[in-house]
Amino acid sequence: MRIAVLGGGHGCYAAAADLTEQGHEVRLWRRDAAALAPLIERGSIVLEDAAGRREVRIALATPDIGAAVQGADLLLVPSPAFAQADIALAIAPHACHGQVVFLPPGSFGSYAMAKVLRDAGCAAELTFAETGTLPYLARKHGPTEIAITMRARRLPTGAFPANDSAHAFEVIRRVYPAIEPIEDALSAALMNAGPIIHPPLILMNAGPLEHFERWDIHKEGTQPSIRRVTDALDAERIAVREALGYKPYHFPLRDHYTTDRWMYGDAHDRLTESGDWREHIDLATHRYMREDVQYGLAFLVSVAVWAGVPAPVAAGLLALAGAVAGEDFRSGPRTLGSLGLAALSRDEMKRLLEEGLG
Repeated sequence: MRIAVLGGGHGCYAAAADLTEQGHEVRLWRRDAAALAPLIERGSIVLEDAAGRREVRIALATPDIGAAVQGADLLLVPSPAFAQADIALAIAPHACHGQVVFLPPGSFGSYAMAKVLRDAGCAAELTFAETGTLPYLARKHGPTEIAITMRARRLPTGAFPANDSAHAFEVIRRVYPAIEPIEDALSAALMNAGPIIHPPLILMNAGPLEHFERWDIHKEGTQPSIRRVTDALDAERIAVREALGYKPYHFPLRDHYTTDRWMYGDAHDRLTESGDWREHIDLATHRYMREDVQYGLAFLVSVAVWAGVPAPVAAGLLALAGAVAGEDFRSGPRTLGSLGLAALSRDEMKRLLEEGLG
């Protein structure tokens, strides 16, 4: 399959190497030509995982998004939610009928990107899909090196429009057989683990994060009191899902710590043992704040308000994060209000999710 991987983060480099090894033709696009130059010159990514360390030569690394997108069957966007609008604008002149855009994870980016593309005049009929996490626990070790600690075992995935789910799942399953079809893109957005696990970890570890140059929020930073807050926040997410009629299994985050049922299986120990998450986190700029709070947590709070579900922990963390960052995240770019959807009835939302933008 021809795959365009769009972005330059950990998940993008992991996908480019992993999917190339699976036998696919992968074109990696990155906007920052200077940062991409070492990969263009080398032509390969050094991949390190449980099978060892080796070079994987990819088909194309390019700062020209048209060269990556044209003729691709799958547009894979494992990039932060705050990059999705710009990526949608960039692909608008090049998108083709029938392409599938997969966002792992999405933060309801399926709808957001579809709207950007429509407003940009893109006439291509695309199907979007999103899931609850990246397919990889991965970290870069250099400009052309990626370490994959773990691959996802289960990826709950919903499509937009849901009426085109069969096509989306058929294409994505050829690349990620771990996907598990769920109802629609809103159901998938409410599976996003980032806005549940990261806000308590960064806000309740604010002291050590600002004191130490590097701090592992998943190891020393995951203490019983923080876990209780995480569980309470996750219970609110699940309550929203249940109020909207979405079916279990809801992938409760407690299973990430206690069982092998979660998206990565029993991943927590391997994540902390790797040492790759002992890192510097700037609370004002890091993607845990900008993606998982400003986009993901704000989205969850707005959906809870729309659904009439109390979410005091989510709302409190969002307010606290806003105080830390000096911004009001309650009116962020990915709330239902900002997306123009807050006035929809449940029936109207259901129709939108099933039929798309029309």
